[in-house]
Amino acid sequence: MTHTTSKPGIHEGRNLKRFREMLGIKQDFLAFELGQDWNQQKVSLLEQKEKIDSDILDQVSAILKIPSEAIRNFDEEKAVNIISNTFDNGSMLNAINNNPTFHPIDKLMQLHEEKIALYERMLREKEEMMGRLERLIEGK
Repeated sequence: MTHTTSKPGIHEGRNLKRFREMLGIKQDFLAFELGQDWNQQKVSLLEQKEKIDSDILDQVSAILKIPSEAIRNFDEEKAVNIISNTFDNGSMLNAINNNPTFHPIDKLMQLHEEKIALYERMLREKEEMMGRLERLIEGK
């Protein structure tokens, strides 16, 4: 059993638990997928280890479908720092902006003016077509 070194201060077992919980996977299911030698208690003990053997970590990461480096290098403190520095009270992620940058009445007036311009253009085209038809009738 070889062990690859991760960054100091990173608890691989805790990271494994976080990823497993984020994916909604129970310890029993992970134990079942790891094989007959595993049970829920053994997975629980694995999640308490600060360092996990690389072959076991590779098996677990394949089951969770995430890279083993993610478990090995995830630093909660840095993630929280990034999130706290990225988002503030007015930030929105995948949300609808309820503070439009335009005034709705202005947009309504613009649409009304466009509609009037369209009607006027249609009337001109109708008058041109009527003039052509009158010329055709007179020409007969």
